[in-house]
Amino acid sequence: MTTTENTTTTRPEPTRPAPDPDCGLCPRLCAFRQGNRQAEPDWFNAPVPSFGPGRARLAVVGLAPGMRGANRTGRPFTGDFAGAVLYPALWRHGFARGSYGADPGDGFELVDCRICNAVRCVPPENRPRPAEAATCRQFLVPELTGLDAPRAILVLGRIAHESALRALRLPQRGYPFAHGGWHQLPTGQLLASSFHTSRYNVNTGRLTEAMFDLVVARLAAELAERPPLSRAV
Repeated sequence: MTTTENTTTTRPEPTRPAPDPDCGLCPRLCAFRQGNRQAEPDWFNAPVPSFGPGRARLAVVGLAPGMRGANRTGRPFTGDFAGAVLYPALWRHGFARGSYGADPGDGFELVDCRICNAVRCVPPENRPRPAEAATCRQFLVPELTGLDAPRAILVLGRIAHESALRALRLPQRGYPFAHGGWHQLPTGQLLASSFHTSRYNVNTGRLTEAMFDLVVARLAAELAERPPLSRAV
């Protein structure tokens, strides 16, 4: 799993379990991945690892890799429209440095922020099934819990929202999804939610870059006032 250097501590970066490149836990996703490998052998075509320092105070949880985005490049939200909205907003509010070039070799780095997906493999038609999200949750749980748990979690879309709550073992009914949703969790963490930064949401006007920027700005201001969690979650 690739991570950037954590500038806030000298402790070793935490290691978290990740799916094998040839993971076969979800037969439909495995078959789809094999077909993609034959069609596009130069693409990444494997479960996409998380991106960013392991001890970040902000975790961003997306849905799943995009076919021509992370499934092609091997870095979350890299190479597709969703990343062109997400990464500039993170950069504007101090969660990234460098220039985002939509390529893993662009030198772009996250700062005190880590990005992961509820489902690590690209699904057909960008729609993972509930059973696939449940199976992949074993890799999401360590991203959101434990001694190095993030102080705040930003979920992109309803499925990511529901997966994060299940990973934290919290009831859905107590923390409804809404764009700009803001929940203080009993774990001591903050859960913020946004519509996904997909091309469809932006093109239909459901989400604008300004709307998303406001959510990230509020998170930056909130985290400026909060120390890291000092206990297991």
